[in-house]
Amino acid sequence: MSGFDDPGIYYSDSFGGGDGPGADEGGLKRMQIKKRFREFLRQFRVGTDRTGFTYKYRDELKRHYTLAEYWVEVEMEDLASFDEDLSDCLYKVPSDNLPLLEEAAKEVADEVTRPRPVGEETMQDIQVMLKSDAHHASIRSLKSEVVSRLVKVHGIIISATAVKAKATRVCLQCRGCRAVVNNIQLPPGLQGYALPRKCNQEGAGRVKCPVDPYFIIPDKCVCVDFQTLRLQESPDAVPHGEMPRHLQLYCDRYLCDRVVPGNRVTIMGIYSIKKVAAVKAKGREKGPGVGIRASYLRVVGIQMDTEGAGRGATGSVSPQEEEELRSLAATPNVYDSLARSVAPSIYGSDDLKKAITCLLFGGSRKRLPDGLTRRGDVNLLMLGDPGTAKSQLLKFVERCSPIGVYTSGKGSSAAGLTASVLRDPSTRAFIMEGGAMVLADGGVVCIDEFDKMREDDRVAIHEAMEQQTISIAKAGITTTLNSRCSVLAAANSVFGRWDDTKGEDNIDFMPTILSRFDMIFIIKDQHDQERDMTLARHVMNVHLSAQTQTEGVEGEIPLATFKKYIAYSRAKCGPRLSAAAAEKLKNRYVVMRSGARDHERETDKRASIPITVRSLEAVVRIAESLAKMKLQAVAGEEEVDEALRLFQVSTLDAALSGSLSGVEGFTTQEDQEMISRIEKQLKRRFAIGSQVSEHSIIQDFTKQKYPEHAIFKVLHLMLRRGELQHRMQRKVLYRVK
Repeated sequence: MSGFDDPGIYYSDSFGGGDGPGADEGGLKRMQIKKRFREFLRQFRVGTDRTGFTYKYRDELKRHYTLAEYWVEVEMEDLASFDEDLSDCLYKVPSDNLPLLEEAAKEVADEVTRPRPVGEETMQDIQVMLKSDAHHASIRSLKSEVVSRLVKVHGIIISATAVKAKATRVCLQCRGCRAVVNNIQLPPGLQGYALPRKCNQEGAGRVKCPVDPYFIIPDKCVCVDFQTLRLQESPDAVPHGEMPRHLQLYCDRYLCDRVVPGNRVTIMGIYSIKKVAAVKAKGREKGPGVGIRASYLRVVGIQMDTEGAGRGATGSVSPQEEEELRSLAATPNVYDSLARSVAPSIYGSDDLKKAITCLLFGGSRKRLPDGLTRRGDVNLLMLGDPGTAKSQLLKFVERCSPIGVYTSGKGSSAAGLTASVLRDPSTRAFIMEGGAMVLADGGVVCIDEFDKMREDDRVAIHEAMEQQTISIAKAGITTTLNSRCSVLAAANSVFGRWDDTKGEDNIDFMPTILSRFDMIFIIKDQHDQERDMTLARHVMNVHLSAQTQTEGVEGEIPLATFKKYIAYSRAKCGPRLSAAAAEKLKNRYVVMRSGARDHERETDKRASIPITVRSLEAVVRIAESLAKMKLQAVAGEEEVDEALRLFQVSTLDAALSGSLSGVEGFTTQEDQEMISRIEKQLKRRFAIGSQVSEHSIIQDFTKQKYPEHAIFKVLHLMLRRGELQHRMQRKVLYRVK
């Protein structure tokens, strides 16, 4: 029955016979196409008669229009299944047929939303976005034969301009005779429009208007928003040794502000050309030739990518997948299997992998009533010998975290990590570009070779690690950027390898930055024959056959599921400590702080190190991330126990192994007393200006049952303060003051 009142023109030959008059036939063809588009939007339905079907696009138009969102997304596959020729027309000549589709959408929306409330009788224009499941082309394959065709490309957005306005209809006025020309349609895209050169109002006995008489009346123009983006081809599509290519994108209306720089996207668009602006000829250089045009892409649909690095793995969880993830969270030993699936090709270091799993899931960020926030991200530092697979772990974390940025210590400066202010080449104004810590907002920054960074560059990330903001006051720009990311850093010790005799000299970090790391792992390359055998066997297996890679360890989760699970639990779950667990943690913290005797008996170690409040918060965060792995709302006592154990094997062990002793807050009280005793005795032992052989001093003190490392330490401290000096090939000590 639909369309019975429509005086449609019935025309049988859908390809245009070519025997009628030309112009009229074009108009007929267009009406025909528009009518088919209208039928498609009105009649396309999904589902079968038995299960009940829905009119997909009609309902969508109605829903969006009532929400005051004037757009609809059309799938090319639906169009092709409805009418093959129609989708072909849209593919071949999109610039003519897309406006027809938009008009048809406007008419259908008019039908489905009647009667409209008072004051909203005028119809708004509807924007049609297209999406397709076709394979994407690469940016390099866009040549002249696809100009003004519909193409689909894939890449990374690297920059986005602010949203500006562009006129779609302009109103002109003549300078001479004040005649007004209304409603001049402008072509969409970046082509622009040339104003008419002559005024064509012929009045008898009137002065002729000058050449180029028209100017635009801005108040009477109809404008839409538009934005230009730059798309860079994705790194895996770049051939060896080439630079990635770029493409300019033009988005308008509802496609503006859909993406931010750093996103991976798939773009449907019309490959178009625009005039190249004539470069000011310096010397003998000519401007570009007559027919030379630059290409750009007029976007008609944007899809965010979930695969690979970049945002947006969360939005794509279907109900079945959610069911799978929830059943995975309900398995009893989900924590172990998650830890096992971190870098399965690397053998051993189980506690480290568990800690990295905690880092990937992260704790809960808390916003207090007075507006302050406490960070929820776990920071981790790995100190260790060369060849203990630190960088491999970093690379793995970069691959499987929702947003991962990998930088190396020597190759990154303070501005590259935080933010830099530079001149915009086109407008010459200062603009600000976020660095690695800002780009990784909501993910992980992996910093390799952390010890090789320059000191002043390392200071730049202090604020980003604890307050999770980056404040800038440069070149007239004063602002604060968010950098809510975890930091995973890997470093070697000062001597390249860990030297147990040197104690705290292995580390040359300031205590300020060490206290910002929740867990510090010291990875030593121990010599142990059995472990060496298993390790060698494992490495040989990895090299001999890729079989071990594909089969995987039992109980291991595939990488795609792992990534999805991380993204899902980070988005959906924000656990808190339970009261009992908090009480327990409070007591343990007090025990650790005071170094009570029962704690000594428990651990058979000397008194505990004074740990700061930051360490307490670290344990809370680790416990929350353990609860997050099981998708629990509350972190109970077992989570706190495991968190304390992880903290114990990382930071406390590092502190008690003498490796951090001497770093402020990491020396025990007794050590401090012993060192001051030795120092007093030394000063009594030889007066200012006298010389003693170093060997005899050490022998004397060891006879008095002082530990050797303490004596070396005192000598080192006094040498550093300039109280002692070495003489005679460093055999003799000379007291200066």
